[in-house]
Amino acid sequence: MQLSLVARLVYVFSVVSTTLSNPTGEHQCRIATPRPTTFPLLDDISIENLHALFANGSLTSVNLVHAYIERILEVNPSLRAVGEINPDALDIARALDLERSMGRVRGPLHGIPILIKAGLPPSCHSHCIHCDLGQYPGSYALVGAKVSRESSVVTRLRDAGAVILGKATMGEWAQCRSRKASSSHGWSAYGGQVLGAYYPQQDPSGSSSGSAVAVSLGLALGSIATETSGSIVNPAERGNVVGIKPTLGLTSRDMVIPISIRQDTVGPIGRTVKDAAYMLSAIAGKDTFDNWTSTQPYDITPDYVKACNFLGLKGARVGVPRNGIDYYLDDSTKPVMAAFEKALQTVREAGARVIEEANFSSFDVPAFARNSSIVLDTDFVGGLANYLESLSTNPNDIHSLSDIARFTRADPREEHPDRDTYVWDRQLSRNISSNSLESFMAYQANLRMGGEEGVIGALDRHKLDALIMPTFASFHLPAIAGLPVVTVPLGFYPAQTPLRMNLKKTMVSVAPNIPFGLAFVGRRWSEEKLISLAYAFEQRTMIRRKMKPYIRPTFELSDQLEPTEETPYKLKLQYRAPVVDQPRSARSVFQKTMGRLSLVRSWMLSVFGFQHHSLF
Repeated sequence: MQLSLVARLVYVFSVVSTTLSNPTGEHQCRIATPRPTTFPLLDDISIENLHALFANGSLTSVNLVHAYIERILEVNPSLRAVGEINPDALDIARALDLERSMGRVRGPLHGIPILIKAGLPPSCHSHCIHCDLGQYPGSYALVGAKVSRESSVVTRLRDAGAVILGKATMGEWAQCRSRKASSSHGWSAYGGQVLGAYYPQQDPSGSSSGSAVAVSLGLALGSIATETSGSIVNPAERGNVVGIKPTLGLTSRDMVIPISIRQDTVGPIGRTVKDAAYMLSAIAGKDTFDNWTSTQPYDITPDYVKACNFLGLKGARVGVPRNGIDYYLDDSTKPVMAAFEKALQTVREAGARVIEEANFSSFDVPAFARNSSIVLDTDFVGGLANYLESLSTNPNDIHSLSDIARFTRADPREEHPDRDTYVWDRQLSRNISSNSLESFMAYQANLRMGGEEGVIGALDRHKLDALIMPTFASFHLPAIAGLPVVTVPLGFYPAQTPLRMNLKKTMVSVAPNIPFGLAFVGRRWSEEKLISLAYAFEQRTMIRRKMKPYIRPTFELSDQLEPTEETPYKLKLQYRAPVVDQPRSARSVFQKTMGRLSLVRSWMLSVFGFQHHSLF
């Protein structure tokens, strides 16, 4: 629906008036009093639920952002899933509410709060007026650093109308620093230790740990995460949520802190397959800043939500690569395998044909582990240096992995040597680049093992639509071959499960009620098929609803229904420090006013239909 010139001018006048009436940046807002209604719980609510409430006037995006922030403040001191809250989230929500009231809805994510992993940078010119959402991979080495431009994925979210609620805590340097026994999943010097929500001191798994824990607890509708090898699907399974690890090249890695250009992907985490599909549709597509996206076989991104079909399993052929599963089995996986066999029966009853022993022709774990080590080591050293040179602000003068290693060993907040730098030491000792023959041959060997000898070979030999596996065994070959994986909830460890600790002996990896997942693995660009299969399984089982976290926020949308004229809300920033009112200088007021006016300019250009990616 096109807005009239008068409507556009009214909109701009409203935004300008709001901005100039509050130049100090105090985040106070009038929380609209919604019509009385019954709201779904925020740890169960979906995008479609929210749009129904938006449409009937029961809810505004401002209400929703306010509720999520309250929930974050409740549980974050215990679980540390969220590293930062966007100080402009309420202003952005207010502007999007105004757009909606004037008949402009950008799409399914309009007004929907989304968290982004700490390694994805927003721009100071976009929806981050005060530039308080920094760019850091959990390390103090890059705290205060600024990027030269916004991540393309974040721009796509913003253009789709999403509210960037804040940053989810991540494992420091995406778990690319220490031996497994020397560190722990989800720990970072800056963000602290992320913990899972289904058992006290639960290991959250993977570097995208905060992204999964936050979604599981309803601290945001969804989140954007990254994966090099397991860091979307593993946290998603341990958080009892859905994770989509896309085909390499489906989503842009532009300005994302890199581990490996040959393995890194960006994907969504949601509570349902459909919510994750909505997010994937928003962030997928070609990008001139990431040449790997040019390999996509289509110019118009598929609508992945249309793939959500209750009958998606009917007539499908799915294979079980037993030799790719058996290698990882031990006593702790017995409950997972019992649930897996039950899931296969569900899949059969839904009309799919399950092909047993759809094995990989070669599954040499030590070989692809050695090759992966070479590929990731050489990619990280060179890719990180290139990334650091792209920073517009670099307060600690960090330009290489050697600089980061020196900083980490010297700064006591980084907890060295208790958390060592073994991975970096190995990487720096190789003295070869990603362009070397050794690195190239290792990568080619991995492509072969993950492809024709692995996933693709099994799919082709048995004429399969997908492989089906427990999530814990699913991600290794897709990681090295750039193939997609979708994980959905499968079950929970039973009540009498013995506790198993992580290698550092600081967190619980296996215990009663901890979730595990089921994965669908496919060919390149087969996300639609995988989403269809995963959705059909999810809707038949609804396993996520069968167990609740041991710790849950209590604030709900219904808590905002008191008929008060005005509910002032002053936004609290990071959980790590209490809010203290500080006297504001004239310079501070001027800077914040100009920052808010820059956002007004961005909104004006958006309303009048112009591009606004590079305004200044």
